[in-house]
Amino acid sequence: MKKNFLLWDIRFIEWKFHLDRDTWGSIGGGVILKKTFYIFVALVILLMSVAYMAGLFNDLSFNSPLLDNVYEGLKLLFRVNIIWIGLVIFLENNNPSRTLAWLLVLVLIPVVGFFLYILFGRSYRKQRKAKAKILSDSDRMEKAAEIQSSLLEYIDLPNSENPANRRLMQLLLKNAKAPFSMSNEVTVLTNGLSKFNRLFGAIKRATDHIHLEYFIIKDDHIGNELRELLIEKANEGVKIRVIFDDVGSMGLSRKYINSLKKAGIEVQSFFKVPLPILSRDLNYRNHRKIVVIDGLIGFVGGLNIGDEYIGNSEKFEFWRDTHLEIKGEAVYALQTIFLNDWNYVAKQVVQGVTYYPEVKVAKTSLVQIAASGPDSEWKSILQAFYKMISNAVDKIWVTTPYLVPEESILMGLKTAALSGIDVKIIIPSQPDHFFVYWASQANIQQLLEAGVKIYRYKNGFIHSKIMIVDKLVATVGTANLDIRSMEINFEVNAFMYDVDVISRLEEDFINDIGDSIMYDLEAFKNRGIFRKFMEAMGRLVSPLQ
Repeated sequence: MKKNFLLWDIRFIEWKFHLDRDTWGSIGGGVILKKTFYIFVALVILLMSVAYMAGLFNDLSFNSPLLDNVYEGLKLLFRVNIIWIGLVIFLENNNPSRTLAWLLVLVLIPVVGFFLYILFGRSYRKQRKAKAKILSDSDRMEKAAEIQSSLLEYIDLPNSENPANRRLMQLLLKNAKAPFSMSNEVTVLTNGLSKFNRLFGAIKRATDHIHLEYFIIKDDHIGNELRELLIEKANEGVKIRVIFDDVGSMGLSRKYINSLKKAGIEVQSFFKVPLPILSRDLNYRNHRKIVVIDGLIGFVGGLNIGDEYIGNSEKFEFWRDTHLEIKGEAVYALQTIFLNDWNYVAKQVVQGVTYYPEVKVAKTSLVQIAASGPDSEWKSILQAFYKMISNAVDKIWVTTPYLVPEESILMGLKTAALSGIDVKIIIPSQPDHFFVYWASQANIQQLLEAGVKIYRYKNGFIHSKIMIVDKLVATVGTANLDIRSMEINFEVNAFMYDVDVISRLEEDFINDIGDSIMYDLEAFKNRGIFRKFMEAMGRLVSPLQ
């Protein structure tokens, strides 16, 4: 067996975790009564804000000097807060278009805009916590990345004859502290049935531990099948830990969570929010989908846990997605990402060599696992995408459910197409999130004019997150091609340099093209005024993310 000594000879070094005393995350889900109360409070605040803005409270008097003074003080405090938020937005080192958009909201609708920013703008308390999360991260991956970075030019690696691949690998070593490994076997799982069959089979074979981290876990048929399987394995003595995002999984019932806890399964929510019913798009969400079983098998990709991901949805008759099953040393990176998140949200120190067993994989598949989020020093996945695009000489094939790229990515795609590179993008033909859909539509014309070929998927909803560049590299993971994934959410992607894996992803891409209709530039230019209006709205709202 070929041994990747640079990374994994240090796997028996004891990890050091420096946990922040403050932690976000508690067992969530909430009950209907609590959510109803939140809705009621939010509506009252909103109605009072509108009334205040209309001047209905200008002549309000309590016939009491004390109450009148308190009321005047509250009004002054409220105005100061609006001014303060305006200054924070202005001084924030942020995207200028986003800054301008929020300032316009505060100027045009100062009261309602104030509450919109509180709900949907940047949360500085959470941002500080996200930055503090760096303190709890293990230095294992960083040490391995430093070693590999210094020796990369001297190592013989498969499919790295082209300097572009080595530059991309070097980038991920430095900006994401993402070591590469070669003793891996990667299996592409096309769609939900393939993913869940392999996942549930691996869970049934677990003997030591099961770690799950998902943005969405639903209390439905597939969710309960997972729940019963986890309880069964817990009763067998397997240690199980589960992280779910508090907003993404806001429909997860207390009964579901308690049944897991009763069986001895540890469950934690990520970034609990006070108003989950109004917080579908709140910032700093954990968008990762990670499963690690016995430290030997890992799963990562676009699929959450729910019936809609196997096509059982009233909204979408078919759900097209892509996931990966990884066996080998790259699983150590997924394990590290999970344990870093777990040690933070659970306020526990979980470590030890039992989570990093020696692997026995005969195949050689070069993989890097990169995580990004508000706790990252660099926008590592964004930078990796940019590097992939700039390195391309033949083709760039992208599948994304949301086409709202950061400006550098947008420019890179247009520049590549104008220079003669084959740039193809597959997006959904129907929305799952209203404003993001129209924001995506707003980018189509300029891309078409540059020569990018864009296809709308017609066989249901396409949710895959894939980028393929030449025959050199491909990435699959949780990051969408939108501002939220690139700059705000916690994400994880696998970057693969194996020609066989790249070819397998290309096969799926070609099949998806067959289930799609290509946009025609002239026809798109003649779209109706309503569509242009909705695109303008989507473009206006997108910087507020």
